[in-house]
Amino acid sequence: MSNAVQQAPAALLPQVLPRTTGQPDSGAEHVTGAQSLIRSLEEAGADTVFGIPGGCILPAYDPLMDSDRVRHVLVRHEQGAGHAATGYAQATGKVGVCMATSGPGATNLVTPIADAYMDSVPLVAITGQVPSASIGTDAFQEADIVGITMPITKHNFLVTNADDIPRTVAEAFRIASTGRPGPVLIDITKDALQAATTFRWPTTTDLPGYRPVTKPHAKQIREAARLISAAARPVLYVGGGVLKARATAELRILAELTGAPVVTTLMALGAFPGSHPQHVGMPGMHGDVAAVA
Repeated sequence: MSNAVQQAPAALLPQVLPRTTGQPDSGAEHVTGAQSLIRSLEEAGADTVFGIPGGCILPAYDPLMDSDRVRHVLVRHEQGAGHAATGYAQATGKVGVCMATSGPGATNLVTPIADAYMDSVPLVAITGQVPSASIGTDAFQEADIVGITMPITKHNFLVTNADDIPRTVAEAFRIASTGRPGPVLIDITKDALQAATTFRWPTTTDLPGYRPVTKPHAKQIREAARLISAAARPVLYVGGGVLKARATAELRILAELTGAPVVTTLMALGAFPGSHPQHVGMPGMHGDVAAVA
């Protein structure tokens, strides 16, 4: 893994796992890397991709336009593609997908990728990259998007071999949607998109070291309850995970049992009734004085 992954309850978002249709060694299709990418998105359950065509990602657009299962939404800026994919994921509970070309196209995705990382949104960002032989040569519109996004992704991939595309897409969707959801980047070189390959959708994914904890620890819960009960002035600081977990009813029960005042972040607005006497508002420079104090 490129960096440590924080874990959260499985209920944080619906778990969207890649579908496992077919056998990995039967019914193989002879395709280009670009066709393999779109077939992989179809098998992973993606139905919408937000993006802008450009040089290095252009080979993927012909098969994308031919697909009757994946719709492309043309945006006016790559940053808009990333934010649209994030909004799609928030609204549907599925993995959002965005696509951009190399260099400035890829770097324009940095802000929405960071946003998805901070807000725990499942996102797969696909970027084109210069041909593998040109990497590291300061080629036209070359940028190390894998290195740039390493601190703000759950994981990222650089694909230089067309044969690796299905496995990489399957792993990316699994990582993005399980444990604490978040963004995953797939950077694919232009020559990999243009190369001839055989499409095989994997029936399983093998990710050594990636074992997200999804079951709560009973002893830790009891210890948290003890600390809340012993606290002189407890405050419930509520984040957006309560909404994603659909735990607003449980939050109200906890608040009324403890009598603790409730502070809701921007991402948690609506998780607790604003008219409730225990609700003291939202903290921050745009929030309420009582919540900040």
